[in-house]
Amino acid sequence: MLKKSLKVTDFGGQKLYVGVDVHVNSWTVSVYSDEFELRTFTQPADVDHLIRWLGHHYPHSDVEVVYEAGFCGFSIQRRLTSEGIACQVIHAADVPASDKERKRKTDRIDSRRLAKGLKNKSLNAVFVPGEGQQADRELLRARARLVSEITRVKNRIKAFLKFNGICLSEEGRAGAWSKAMVKRLAELPLASYSSRTTLNTWLEMLQFLNHQRQSLLHQIRELSDTAAYAKEVALLESIPAIGLVTAMTFLTEIGDIHRFKSLDRLCSYCGLSPNSYSSGDHDRVRGLSRRGNATIKYMIIECAWMAIRKDGVLLLYYKSLLPRMNANKAIIKVSRKLLARIRAVLYKQQAYVTGVV
Repeated sequence: MLKKSLKVTDFGGQKLYVGVDVHVNSWTVSVYSDEFELRTFTQPADVDHLIRWLGHHYPHSDVEVVYEAGFCGFSIQRRLTSEGIACQVIHAADVPASDKERKRKTDRIDSRRLAKGLKNKSLNAVFVPGEGQQADRELLRARARLVSEITRVKNRIKAFLKFNGICLSEEGRAGAWSKAMVKRLAELPLASYSSRTTLNTWLEMLQFLNHQRQSLLHQIRELSDTAAYAKEVALLESIPAIGLVTAMTFLTEIGDIHRFKSLDRLCSYCGLSPNSYSSGDHDRVRGLSRRGNATIKYMIIECAWMAIRKDGVLLLYYKSLLPRMNANKAIIKVSRKLLARIRAVLYKQQAYVTGVV
């Protein structure tokens, strides 16, 4: 007697929405159709496991996946996309949630919120950089982290000297952290062998970090000479206060400037948009938004302080603002104007002319 052949379920043409709450050791996955929730479950933290599961339970279905940006970066999105599965990465704060969902936070609730938001088309995906851009971005960020660590080590050395009652002369402070000054610290007479060992440890760490910083700077300089960056780096360096590292940081963080259709969108991405509160007769501005790319925000503000010393037009604009606001607020407006110049230079592919309004 012949066995009756089994009919394989085919979900061809069926739309499924998958929300994934990602953690280090496990993922919580919710699957929705256009009508209702199909399943919520927990699986190992493995994208291939999710691909196999979807292929086994919902073969040939039209699947969309969403997860929150975080520690795992964009690797999940790239792996799913390579398998033909649409995937979005979103900002965690942009997931719609009721007050009840905020007060009862669990992984299952979070994954369901993601899937429902995807189904309702209420989510805005973040920009996913190319693998090359992301690698270049990490190189610039590694240098920034090294600079921060160098500052910490210097502060530890200064704290050690003050704690031990050692005061450097005015001449020494003026030439702080020069090779001669570091050599002087290495030869400084101390009361005990332990104190000498402690100071030597910090000095050796400082020397190592400085060497690593120089090595990274060399790599960044070589990268800036490649065809992908050379022309735009030269354009940005024509703007006062923008050097090699600033130009490369901006280009690797922003990517294609044409994806920002207006200056307001670019300012928002760079964290230079204000928080506002308006209700009835109350209208308040509550400082800069905490959202946006913090790396670019602080870099542009620092450049603005230098630019007003080098560009007469920006200096006059800064001075015109001072009667109405304090210096810190005025420099934010200068930063937005500087950002507008950066955008114009990259859009028009023309070098900046100092002193032109």
